[in-house]
Amino acid sequence: MPGNQPRHAEVRGRSAGLEARTSLPRGARPFHDFATLLRAEGFPIATDQTIAFLEGIALLGPRTMRDIYWAAWSTLAPPPNRAGEFDALFHAFFHDEAELGTRAESMPEEDAPARESAAADLDPAIAERANESGQAASETEALSVKAFEAMTGDARLALMQRRLQARAPQRRGYRRAPCRRGDRLDLRRSLSAMVHHDPGAIRPVWTRRADRFRRVLLLIDISGSMKRETDDYLRFAHALTRALPAVETFSFGTRLTRLTLSLRHKDIDRALAEIAPSVADWQGGTRIGDSLAAFLAIPRFARASRGALVVVLSDGLERGDPDQMVDAVRRLAARSWRLAWLTPLAADPDFSPETAALKAILGVVDHLGIGAGIESLCDFIEGSARLGATAPAPGRSGGHHGHPDHRRPSPHLATGRPAMAGRTDAAANLRPL
Repeated sequence: MPGNQPRHAEVRGRSAGLEARTSLPRGARPFHDFATLLRAEGFPIATDQTIAFLEGIALLGPRTMRDIYWAAWSTLAPPPNRAGEFDALFHAFFHDEAELGTRAESMPEEDAPARESAAADLDPAIAERANESGQAASETEALSVKAFEAMTGDARLALMQRRLQARAPQRRGYRRAPCRRGDRLDLRRSLSAMVHHDPGAIRPVWTRRADRFRRVLLLIDISGSMKRETDDYLRFAHALTRALPAVETFSFGTRLTRLTLSLRHKDIDRALAEIAPSVADWQGGTRIGDSLAAFLAIPRFARASRGALVVVLSDGLERGDPDQMVDAVRRLAARSWRLAWLTPLAADPDFSPETAALKAILGVVDHLGIGAGIESLCDFIEGSARLGATAPAPGRSGGHHGHPDHRRPSPHLATGRPAMAGRTDAAANLRPL
């Protein structure tokens, strides 16, 4: 019965979590159960944090309950505003309160808000074929394993990789490089040249901050309504990861999974073979707001968006709380250099945003474009540097990465005057060397 699908997925997810739990040594299960309990109470605990907690317990011994507490506090990192709640749960769980202990044993590990594709993780549960057609979005969580066909090289992707060396978005780095018309004198190299050559024939050596490729963050929707585009999105992500030095890729449906490490393999078939069993929510429901909130809640994930070109590949058909999705997109835009939202629905000439969430983020997103097929994705990324020539979206708040005045050279460098020229105090009388 269609009405039984959420219940079936829940039962299968619980059974998978219990099977994975029984594979642990008996002494480690209570610590695993405590991390699972925290997730159920809304704490953003990633799988690698649970692993770090177990490793910390192994290193400490532990001798006392205090050792266990500080191992949990340092690895599971509860938010400061929930410290009291964390302490209460710890005390209740490890002092054998029956109700909480029973709840923890029945909770699946798959409730984790974030996972990594290359980590030694739990096997996902096989769910019913929910939303086989891929035509509509659903909030039902269906866990499944995806099988990829063998893929061959794509000429368009190869062309994109060559073009990106000259067309990818760039930023000014912190390292300096020699330049004929730089903004700072390299005194060491200038003096060295005068010592080793004729001082009268040596010209000063100037430097400027060297350009570097800007980080790119891909967030790929793998829900049931996007099943027709998933293969193309992953091929595109693999080619982009191979072409640029700093690319981070995450998938989301009902949960978040980091795919970056797997996509760094040179062979795309090997990369997809590693990704397939590690992503539990292939072609499942759609919880964009929850997934983006989980991304922003984990600091080592969220920092990938700072100053980056953020590209969301999704139809935007949120079936959860639209306000949560709008809030997460605003926070993501504030961190990023530019935020682009590519949707396959935009391939229709008559397309216009219809959902409340998409309408609400129009003032936040810097670019809403077509995300249907390899050709449209390559065209966008090759022209993405042009986004820096336009002003950021008016709805962005906080952050300075998208502002045209961000990291401009100091006024005295722009005008060619010494730094002390504009000073009116005693420091203005100091003579430069």
